[in-house]
Amino acid sequence: MRKRGYITLGAVLLSGALLAGCSNDGAADSDSAGVANKAAAPAAGEAQQDAGAGATQGKDTTAEAPDLQVDQRSIIYTGTITVQVKDVNAAAAQATGIAAGTGGFIGGDERQSGGSGTDTATMKLRIPAAKFSSALEQIAKLGTEKNRAINTEDVTEQVVDLDARIAVQQARVDSGRKLLGQAKSLNDLVMLEKEVATRESDLASLQAKKRRLADLTSLSTVTVVLLGPDAPAPVDTEDPSGFLAGLSSGWHALLDSLAILLTVLGALLPWIIALGLPAWGVVYLRRRYLRGRDDQQLPVPPAETPATP
Repeated sequence: MRKRGYITLGAVLLSGALLAGCSNDGAADSDSAGVANKAAAPAAGEAQQDAGAGATQGKDTTAEAPDLQVDQRSIIYTGTITVQVKDVNAAAAQATGIAAGTGGFIGGDERQSGGSGTDTATMKLRIPAAKFSSALEQIAKLGTEKNRAINTEDVTEQVVDLDARIAVQQARVDSGRKLLGQAKSLNDLVMLEKEVATRESDLASLQAKKRRLADLTSLSTVTVVLLGPDAPAPVDTEDPSGFLAGLSSGWHALLDSLAILLTVLGALLPWIIALGLPAWGVVYLRRRYLRGRDDQQLPVPPAETPATP
């Protein structure tokens, strides 16, 4: 009986020790799981916040034109100025010096010598856009200003569009070259070379347009007309409008049409005389011949016999 009691007591103690160990392991596991959950929760929250922020940004962001200041925009300046001077050649030399002083150059120079103070000169100056106004003022001081006209064209949107298209086309060229280096057959090589050449050609065309716009925006064009002291100033005649203008236009159109008709008739008249008269003579003789032949073939009516009493 005593041995059985010891055995039972030992079994109870062993069972209690085993149960305590299992409960400690479960608690440790639950504690570690809780710690892991606590560590994962902030990360998940941050991820959700980042995703929400990204969605908000993607929702609020729209494709809008860049809001550029005036000095950041691409503007093409063109101008025309007419100045009456004492000496056309001297004034032309001064205009050349003005262009060179601003960092520009002469794009064209056309001079006409009329004598007795009627000389004229027409010069095209390429002047940096930043010094466009100051150059015009200096040219106006060469003599008596007769006329001035300034035009501006904002090409900012065209420049932005060209930049975007050039970037996309450059990416296409790079991808085509990469595929060309991975070609494994002759047919693929030929096809990819043709495609890459086409893409490079399109890219070169876009770059040429960009350089053209850059040239026009960086250097303005000024047309300078220099008149001698006795040369007549150019008069800007505006086209009339209204009933009289329509009547005048219709009359001129009628005269032009008649002139064209008479020109065509004059060109055809020699051919009509050279070919028409012989053809008419042949037709006339043929008709007379046929008419005479028909008259000969007509039957002769029999003679009437006198009646007997």
